[in-house]
Order: sequence, then C-alpha cells, then structure tokens
Amino acid sequence: MRIHAIQTGTVAVKERQLSGRGNGTLRLVNTMRDPVWTSPLPIYVWVIEHPEGVIVVDTGETARIAEPGYYPRWHPYYRLGVRAWVQPEEEVGPRLRALGISPDDVRWVVMTHLHTDHAGGLHHFPKSQILVSRAEYQLAAGIRGQLGGYLPQHQPRWFAPKLIDFPSQAFGPFTGSYTLTKAGDVHLVPTPGHSAGHLSVIVQEGAHALFFAGDTSYTQQLLLDQATDGVTTNMALYQETHRQVLRYLRSMPTIYLPSHDPESARRLEAREVAKL
Repeated sequence: MRIHAIQTGTVAVKERQLSGRGNGTLRLVNTMRDPVWTSPLPIYVWVIEHPEGVIVVDTGETARIAEPGYYPRWHPYYRLGVRAWVQPEEEVGPRLRALGISPDDVRWVVMTHLHTDHAGGLHHFPKSQILVSRAEYQLAAGIRGQLGGYLPQHQPRWFAPKLIDFPSQAFGPFTGSYTLTKAGDVHLVPTPGHSAGHLSVIVQEGAHALFFAGDTSYTQQLLLDQATDGVTTNMALYQETHRQVLRYLRSMPTIYLPSHDPESARRLEAREVAKL
C-alpha cells in the first residue's frame, strides 16, 4: 500500500479547544472566551492506495468558507471559535489529481465525523461509497445538527452515506468494529468523545498499524497526556475513548495520526511508532 497525507488548508482554534477547562456548558464558554488562538494547524486528509481500491479518510475543508455567510454568523462557535484558510487548489480534489488519482476513482471515503473541516470536500466524491457512523449522521442532521455546529445545509444533495452501526465484533480494546476490506487489514472503530459518533480508521501494515484518528485528540501528545478537548459534550466518554486508544497503542506498534497534528505527516513518512 502507498499512503499519503495531503493538506487541505489550515485552521486555527482557541487554545482551550485543544485542552479544555470546566464542566458542561461552562467548558464550552471557557473555550469561546479564551483570548489565545493556536497557530494555524494543518487539515489533513489521508489517502490509502489499497489493492482493493483507493480509500480516502475525511475530505478536508472547502475554499467556499471564504464566501460571506458560509459560516453561519448566528452560531457563536463560527463567530468566536474558528478561523480557516483554504485556497481552491488546496481542496482534496486538486490534491488527489496532483497524486495522479481522480476523485472518481476513489472507492471508499470514510468520514471520521462530519464537522466542516473534515466534510467540506464531500462534493468531490459523487461516485464513491461514503461511510459514516449512524450516530454521527443522525447527530449532524437538520436544525439539531446546525445548533450543534454542523453544516448539513452545505452537504451535497446526493449525499446518502452507508451508515455504520459497529456490530459487536471486538477489535483489541474496542468493543465494536467494522472491517472494510476483504483482506481484513482496514478496520473502522468507534472513538466517540469529540463528537458522539466519531470513528477512527486502523490500517494494519506489516508488523505495525496506522491509526487515522480524526479529532480523537488534536495531537499525539494530547492523547498521551490524556487531555480532554474544550468542545466535547461528554467528558467521561471522551476519556474512556482515550483509555481504549492507549490500550491499543500498548498492544500494537502504532503510528498515531490525528488530522490536525503538525507532526502527523512526518510521523507517517518515517513510520514513527507512538512511544508510551
């Protein structure tokens, strides 16, 4: 397999979003009121050239965020909590073509979750099978989804993903899993916390694994520190997911790859295993 990290622009959030303070609503308020912004962080999409077909993990952000009104100003998060920069040539479609891959030739698109910086590029994949957890799809839908910070109004009209329920097929410490490939080397596992329906993708590559973590944590170090982000609505669930991920990393040499970690692309290239 050939595996690529492609960057679809950058995003900055409040420092308290990476590691929050307080409980319940106060935690989100503390994040929004934080005066300190992160430096611009990468928005990574992962491309797996698998013998059974090309797999793309997440779709990155869209350049349309520069259009007035694309981010709803009535929502406090988009007014106070996020800044992003994407040029048209940075979207996932052009990035794939630069690798010699047409978006139409992508077999599977696996969504870790449906926040806009991961789902903004969905429109590039009308011919691919798109997979998302049922819990995430339901959470992101309609007015409820918009209130929760999702942008379902910008999803393509044809968007009808395959919904994953995670049968009780244990995979290491994860009580449920979904095996994507016939070879049995690509697995989806539930990693709720950042969002209630968040999932991660584990690829077995020889004697080690690659763990495409989405926003399970924003960086590898935050996972190792067991820091809890500042936007989760369920701290206990977030922390339990971290415990499961750490148990997996102890059981298998693993390259851990969050979507916004500036070191992720380098760790992928070097196949640098997480050291606990």
